[in-house]
Amino acid sequence: MKIDVFNHIMAADALEKMAAFVPPHFVRILSGIPTMLDVDARLRHIEPFDDYSQVLSASNPVIDDWVGPEDTPALARAINEGMAGICAAHPDRFPGWIATLPMNNPDEAVKEIDRAVRDGGACGIQIYSNVRGKPLDLPEFQPVFARMDELDKPIWLHPIRPMTHPDYATEETSQFDIWWALGWAYETSAAMARIVFSGVFERHPDLKIVAHHWGAYIPHADGRMEPSWSDGVMIAGKERPLWKGERSLRDSFQLFYGDTAMFGGQAASQCGLAFFGAEHSVFATDYPFDKEAGMLNLKGTIDVIESLDCSDEDRRQIYELGPRMLLGETG
Repeated sequence: MKIDVFNHIMAADALEKMAAFVPPHFVRILSGIPTMLDVDARLRHIEPFDDYSQVLSASNPVIDDWVGPEDTPALARAINEGMAGICAAHPDRFPGWIATLPMNNPDEAVKEIDRAVRDGGACGIQIYSNVRGKPLDLPEFQPVFARMDELDKPIWLHPIRPMTHPDYATEETSQFDIWWALGWAYETSAAMARIVFSGVFERHPDLKIVAHHWGAYIPHADGRMEPSWSDGVMIAGKERPLWKGERSLRDSFQLFYGDTAMFGGQAASQCGLAFFGAEHSVFATDYPFDKEAGMLNLKGTIDVIESLDCSDEDRRQIYELGPRMLLGETG
């Protein structure tokens, strides 16, 4: 069984509510992907894959970026109710869903965790690499991590960065779509580093966090971690922060789970697997974001996993056993 743990959907009713807040181009983009809004179209699209199912999470836009804290709680509930309804109607294809939170209203975010995850059947939550520019290690967001640890439910970490985030300080906007193509991977990596250095895993050692796109740049920075961050090198007269955690930095970053949504990148996928290992790697495709409404990423990801230098037992761990663990299935 192949269980896709990081793909995206938006219920039509939720998008209609969101349209009152977000720029029109977001609605046009999502409406232009037939498998994003039309559940029947999605079911037909994946029908040839008998052994495939999807754990659903909400698509962009990020509600915190466009909706004020007084309105995000109701909009998050609408998004979550839409996904819950889809999963309830098609449990074989959609065995679980991931809750959206109003992270710009942290008190309400914790309440939505209780409503959607503890009581509503969501298998976890999706958060983004920043909250309208705020880093995730700020004290105001720590109750979210603590509550998920208490519930023993996972967190899905998705990158976000706007075009208005320039590539260089002398510019006002990003050029050549660098804000997305390279910037989102940086965002994931930076958020992972802030989580590690702020001691989230020291306080919550059993917390499960899925870092999108096989942990972004972290596996590629493997050799830089200890000499760059642990040795206290002097730069411009200032000492870099020493790592003082109980584990090595490498071991701390390996507490994350990386997913396989690598857009068919063979070398990058092999690197991700080498760093996280099969036990901390889970199958995901980023469906339906490609030119064939998700089919390119779905087929391409499977092709890559089938060609990885690993055992069949590792593939089963990635495809099924790891995802079942995230869903809370222990049998």
